[in-house]
Amino acid sequence: MRVALVHDWLLVNGGAEKVTSELLRIYDADVFSLVDLLNDEDRQEILHGKHARTTFIQRLPGVRKHYRNFLPFFPKAIESLDLSGYDLIISSSYAVAKGVRKGHHQVHVCYIHTPMRYAWVHEAMYIEDHKLSGIKASIVRTVLDRLRRWDHANSAFVDHFIANSRNVADRVRRIYGRTADVVLPPVDGDVFSLGEGPRSHYLVASRLVPYKKVHQIMRAFALMPERRLIVCGDGPEMEHLRTLLTPNITMVGHATRAELVQLMRTAKALIVAADEDLGLTPLEAQACGTPVIALRKGGYLETVSEPDRGVFFETPEPADIAAAVERFERSTSILPPAAIRERVSSYFAPAFRARIKAIVDAELVKHGRR
Repeated sequence: MRVALVHDWLLVNGGAEKVTSELLRIYDADVFSLVDLLNDEDRQEILHGKHARTTFIQRLPGVRKHYRNFLPFFPKAIESLDLSGYDLIISSSYAVAKGVRKGHHQVHVCYIHTPMRYAWVHEAMYIEDHKLSGIKASIVRTVLDRLRRWDHANSAFVDHFIANSRNVADRVRRIYGRTADVVLPPVDGDVFSLGEGPRSHYLVASRLVPYKKVHQIMRAFALMPERRLIVCGDGPEMEHLRTLLTPNITMVGHATRAELVQLMRTAKALIVAADEDLGLTPLEAQACGTPVIALRKGGYLETVSEPDRGVFFETPEPADIAAAVERFERSTSILPPAAIRERVSSYFAPAFRARIKAIVDAELVKHGRR
């Protein structure tokens, strides 16, 4: 059986890429993507040394920094991929990957991280975060409307959806009128290992983009000069966030996976403030025995448990975040690190691989391919 694995775009090593990495441990698949601009370290970790077959987007000028500017061309690009020689198509999709063309002889299973967030869920936030107004905002709204219509029509060609959370499964039902199995993303329990030593700081580990609300977390710690915060990550908000630094906040930029794990293993708690579809980082932190202080919204409701493994705050406002940190400091209900890790062990990678394979095998049997 020939297998094609389709990923939206390959630029960074995030949660969706970790899923793609595990899918490649299940299937010896050829990889396809709009673009593949991974560095050598990430390529080895995500694609196990493989290179993706890409689209014309790869050859456009300025694609590394401005690939999102080519959004109107994404549907045409993904449809241009020739997958006719494959029996099984698996897409790891948060944008257009699930829109690849499929023949009647093929089975397409989509692991969906979310229907296109900026088209279906956060259009207003997308326009605000990119500081668009007037004619530019109008053009973007038109583009997103066309994307929605294309996306809805193409969803019919997916044979089976697997959602990364109940939150996303509900979106799949509301937007596409389809049901989806739920399999939470995999945690590498061997890499994200237990930390039992002293814990000295709070941690943000995130891409530095507006919707992650890192600026709000930093403003919260400006209200708590006695609490130490480390911000780990890189992205377009880096320079703006540097203007918010106070003596108790350290920005370390991009970290290797080993450096990230060490920061997690020595943190009092991870802090997350975005409205995420799921959010894999809280599970990785808990695998290190580290509790989580999280926004009470979206996917965090499925991965963070109060009061034994974390604390929630209601809004991503500095005062609410600061109050949650102080509640955490006073809490007597947080489990010891080993017990926190044990509670999330069912999300470790071997269980993920077994569940995915069982679902895909059942779909192949249903279509007479096994």
